[in-house]
Order: sequence, then C-alpha cells, then structure tokens
Amino acid sequence: MTPISARVPSVGSMTVPSRLVDRSPQVPPQALIAGLVPPPLFGGVRFETYRPDPAEPTQAAALGALRGFAVSLQRPAPRGRWRRRRATGGAPRGVYLDGGFGVGKTHLLASLWHAAPGPKAYATFVELTHLAGALGFAAVVEALGGMRLLAIDEFELDDPGDTVLVSTLLARLAERGVALAATSNTLPDRLGEERFAAEDFLREIQGLAARFTAVRVDGPDYRHRGLPQAPAPLRDDEVRERAQATPGATLDSFDELTTHLARLHPSRYGALVDGVTAVHLTGVHTAVDQAAALRLVVFADRLYDREIPVVGSGAPFDRLFDADMLSGGYRKKYRRAISRLVALNRTGVGVG
Repeated sequence: MTPISARVPSVGSMTVPSRLVDRSPQVPPQALIAGLVPPPLFGGVRFETYRPDPAEPTQAAALGALRGFAVSLQRPAPRGRWRRRRATGGAPRGVYLDGGFGVGKTHLLASLWHAAPGPKAYATFVELTHLAGALGFAAVVEALGGMRLLAIDEFELDDPGDTVLVSTLLARLAERGVALAATSNTLPDRLGEERFAAEDFLREIQGLAARFTAVRVDGPDYRHRGLPQAPAPLRDDEVRERAQATPGATLDSFDELTTHLARLHPSRYGALVDGVTAVHLTGVHTAVDQAAALRLVVFADRLYDREIPVVGSGAPFDRLFDADMLSGGYRKKYRRAISRLVALNRTGVGVG
C-alpha cells in the first residue's frame, strides 16, 4: 500500500480549482450498496500482509481465528427454510475483534472481507446508520439479507438510538443466515482505556451475543498519544495559490462547505470528494454546534478513506472542536476526526 505521504498531488500550471459546494452528487440505491467495500486505504490488505507482533501472542491467535472464520464461510450457503433454521442454531456465525487502537483490527476485518466469498458487504457503523436513513430500514434488510458476510468497522455505542437501529438490523440479517464480523470504537465513559471491551459490545447487542465469538487483539496503543498538533495554517492567498497549482484540487470557504454539508445526506459525502486530489479551505474555525461538528467528522472520515490531502487557512485543524465537544459524549469521534485531518493536513502542506 502506498503511504499517504507519497500521494501528495504534483504541482502543475495554474488552473481554476473546482468547488465542492458546486457539487450535488446523486447516488442511486444500487450504487450505495455496491459501495459497501473496504475503503481504498485497506483495499490491498490481506491476511498475508498482517504482521503479528511476536511480543503479543493474541495478534497471531486473532489472525488464525479470522482465517478459520473465512474458511467456514467457503461452505455452500444454506437456502430457504434450511438457511433460516441454520441461522438460529449451531456454531456462532459472528466474530467480534476486541482490542485497543493501532493493533490492526481494521486490517484483519478487511482481510476477512477480501477472503470471504460473495456476495458480501463492508461498512463502518456510521455508514450503516446513514444507509438506513437514506434507503429505509426495510430496504437495507432486503439489500443485505442475501449477503454471505457483513463486516462492520468501528461499532459505536455513543448514540443509543443508532445502537438500537444497528442491533435490530443485525438481528434481522442474522435470521437470514448472514455471517457477521465487527470491530469496536470507544465507549465514551471508558476512561484511561479509550476503548470498550467485549462485554460492553455483547451486552448492547443483547439477543445477538450468542452469535458472536469474541477474539482478543492486544498490543501497544500506537495511536492514542493525545491529540496531535496541527501544522500552522496558511494565509488565504497561499491556500488559493496551492489550489490553483494542483490539478484536480478543490477550493472552498469553510463556512460555505459546512453549509453545503448540511444540505447533503452523509451517505453522499464519499461521492462528493470522488476524484478530488486535494481539498483547500479558507477561513477554517471551530465548529459552531454539535450537528455541524458531527457532519465534519463524517466528512473527515471520507477524506481519510480516500487519502485526500487537506490545506487550510484560519484556525489549525486541531482546534476544529471546542473543549466541551472534546469532553462530551462524542469525544472519541472528534478525537478521531482531528487525528485524521491533522495527518491529511501534514500531507497537504508537506510537513512530516
């Protein structure tokens, strides 16, 4: 996989950059379902590319467990009534990767998806909730009910409504014989650990718990070292000059972009930045409210998935969310967004 630092767009002759606010992508339902695949960042990973830490035996054990689960999915899928009966009993048809950050859970989950037979789907927890909002719950059950595997990255418990929605969705899919795999995100009150463990996940999904085998993945917490410091913001004219000199770049004011994001369903944010080589923003400032802040989190995830560098003027990206947001119930989302935007900003300005 090419490192993000090697994907900085080349500087060419001056052009007139396009604006994200002029884009209003229409994504048909079939395209939303077809888009349920690992992001480009994990498009090339496989079990063979996962390197377990010899000092952490659970990593090698997790790799073996996921390989075995993938093999079990190669058996012919049950059909009709037999499929439904098989879904209600027998060996667990789900696996949950329980571990901290930076130990390769997403790598393993994406590798499982690549190794599994089709049809199959891969989505983050947030993408599933947005899909249900865009298509409707019944339509999502129908679209995913014929899958052999649904892989869910970053299962979140910070919104009770969304947790109930996804848990109910998984129950419906499990009834149809869909195999499930998941990793977790942080439970807000899990101080110190900055993660939630298997017992939290299994408790929240209640009736589905018996369908999951929890697989522990231990290791040093490489990513959780406090919020990274963002590069100093550029001047407005420097941002414009960089955008003009970068083929395929976009240039928007931060306020206009946040207003535009409010008009688009979050399921369309990925299509909004498809084909963009770098995002340039003028007048970046702290989000004014939680609704806007959460939309920025989703937008940051889509940029990170596609490894799109970001350049900005105004406030640095580590000040995108205020102290109340960073200490509230959604703080893990905001921390993740800051970490990702700062990494993309460093690439955009050529720092580190």
